[in-house]
Amino acid sequence: MHDHDSERLATFADVLASELPDTWTSRHHPVEDKDDLAELTGRIWDMDLVAQALAEHPLQQAAVLTRQDGAQLVVLDRPERGGFLIAAVAPSDLPAEAFRGLREPDGIALTDDPFHSAELVAGDLLARFDTALAQVRYNAAGIQPSQPDRVVLTWQPDGSLAASPVSDTAAGVLAVNGFVRDDSGTYRLSGDDTTAQARAVRAIGPQLDAHGIAVALQHPSGRIAPTATPPTPMPVPAATRASTGRGR
Repeated sequence: MHDHDSERLATFADVLASELPDTWTSRHHPVEDKDDLAELTGRIWDMDLVAQALAEHPLQQAAVLTRQDGAQLVVLDRPERGGFLIAAVAPSDLPAEAFRGLREPDGIALTDDPFHSAELVAGDLLARFDTALAQVRYNAAGIQPSQPDRVVLTWQPDGSLAASPVSDTAAGVLAVNGFVRDDSGTYRLSGDDTTAQARAVRAIGPQLDAHGIAVALQHPSGRIAPTATPPTPMPVPAATRASTGRGR
């Protein structure tokens, strides 16, 4: 690995990070970071272009871009064809079962121009990555996704209620009734005071209904909210290939 190649990748990643939406930082991993590169290889969330490149050429260096919410992308050199590859990095704090059946947000090829590349990443990979991140977090938490016209409240093991994603209108209603938005974008209502929780759930129903938004409860565990209606099964997106999402 030539110093020029290492500097080229690090510089490109630094500029790319500065041009992406939100706040990103970049960290270069040279060939000496063998343990980090090995761990990173197992977390690259791709079963297409980038996976093929890694099968042909084991990872010798990489630049990891980290967003302020912890989401990560990896930038790889593409010496034989020029330019770079970029892929999502699967979160390491979620169980493998949460990825099962979920299609990978496969990476894309980039040119040497970091400004044009930032536009490609923002308009393509980031949108698919954020969708996959949201879905895998729902799977891990057992949260059934809401729809624009339907908010699904999911009981959590600690007795709290969770809903995600929700529209701005629904988010306003939930916030007024005690739901708090966490770092993942999920709205949660504590179950510490069950009386207050029940009162909030009763209030939410008519308030959302006034905006044409229905409410449903998932896994009520014997508790019944007056405004709740049984949730309907969510459609499962058809995958083009069977995968556990992180298998290599």
